[in-house]
Amino acid sequence: MFPLRFDVGGEVVEVSVSALLNGGYAGRSQQDVAAHVAELAELGVPAPSRTPCLYPVAPYLAMQTREVPVQHARTSGEAEWALVVAGPDERDVLLTVACDHTDRDLEVHGVAWSKQAGPDVLGDAAWRLVDVADRVDELTLTAWAGGERIQRGTLAELLPPQHWLDELRERDLLRPGAVLLSGTIPMAPEVDQFADSWRVELGDPTSGEVLSCDYRVARMLDPVA
Repeated sequence: MFPLRFDVGGEVVEVSVSALLNGGYAGRSQQDVAAHVAELAELGVPAPSRTPCLYPVAPYLAMQTREVPVQHARTSGEAEWALVVAGPDERDVLLTVACDHTDRDLEVHGVAWSKQAGPDVLGDAAWRLVDVADRVDELTLTAWAGGERIQRGTLAELLPPQHWLDELRERDLLRPGAVLLSGTIPMAPEVDQFADSWRVELGDPTSGEVLSCDYRVARMLDPVA
């Protein structure tokens, strides 16, 4: 596995991923989450036994890439933020932008399986969480699928980073090399999520800074079998 490298205010921070986790059904309003679970159940997506969820994913799926190979046309990204534990101290916890690329056909058979079928794409730059912690709810998440805006919201819509730090600590996972993705915000239903490219931005309205990740989706050859 290649280490991830982040530009943190001009400093290059390198992280070898030892644990990768995806949050799911992670809206701040769990009442809204319950309604969403019911909607997905009607589409055939199995309901979780509890919310929010936490899905372990193979560490090698944490990538900084410009291309995501896929096996079919029904895969798509999700706008998310990610926590990256880069060292032993509080100041070593980084916040970056991420896109969880998910196999939607597999999702109806098991959400955990669908998470394992695609990478978690992370941005090349990050902020130290302590530097933005006082305004984290003001940070914005925006995503474009094939050039059309499909997601737009703030981190106030999702469970806060501290929730997940506490969860990692409780599970003895809050150690260098841990990466956790936040779960996502609603998608605009009129935009086709099965696009040939995805771009996600994490913005700080106070500083004007924007972290981004973007990639194209490349269909692989059909199996020879």
